[in-house]
Amino acid sequence: MVAYLDLLTKLREAGLSPSAEVSIKVSALGLHLRDGPQLALENAELISRAARMAGTAVTLDMEDHTTTDSTLEILRTLRKEYPSTGAVLQAYLYRTESDCRDLADAGSRVRLCKGAYAEPESVVYQDRHEIDKAYVRCMKILIAGNGFPMLATHDPTLIDIGLKLASDHGRQPKDFEFQMLYGIRPTEQQRLARLGHAVRVYVPYGTDWYGYLVRRLAERPSNLRFFARSLITKS
Repeated sequence: MVAYLDLLTKLREAGLSPSAEVSIKVSALGLHLRDGPQLALENAELISRAARMAGTAVTLDMEDHTTTDSTLEILRTLRKEYPSTGAVLQAYLYRTESDCRDLADAGSRVRLCKGAYAEPESVVYQDRHEIDKAYVRCMKILIAGNGFPMLATHDPTLIDIGLKLASDHGRQPKDFEFQMLYGIRPTEQQRLARLGHAVRVYVPYGTDWYGYLVRRLAERPSNLRFFARSLITKS
């Protein structure tokens, strides 16, 4: 938690906080410890307060499906005091369309990603095409809603569909954004930016960034093929 507070201070001092925000995992804030949900909430409140002072916002990241309810409950509590707190939803979960409907209200910020954790068939779509279709269904809900959709995808087909949906619903570039990982498809990031769209780049932060990357690859081996292909093509 100290690292987040230090980062927010540095962003504020450098004048970068208006264009940067932080994502936090509630498990890193003590969720799995004794009295975990309350401890995680208290730590999230400290970070959210620091983010407000820095002039930016916090997004609660998602992890495996066993933490989804706890994360969304912490989100609901945080938004009473910090309404700009963002949420992350993973399209491959069967439940996510319902969660999108719940969170597509005015002022709500939702990052939609496909999902990167190895999960059982009982809770997530396993087929890549089914995941893509679920992502599109979730995009439709968020873009048709009154919140601020954050489309986290590197998939060119899904990007094109997102642009078309946004246009169909009269959304201007300032009314939604794309999000991609640092170093993945930088040419596409630049293309979207030149078209006037907001593109937020996700950067792992801290001394254990390499360990984070290795864990993400281990959680879902197909990620390795994706990263390798994206790094080679750059587009």
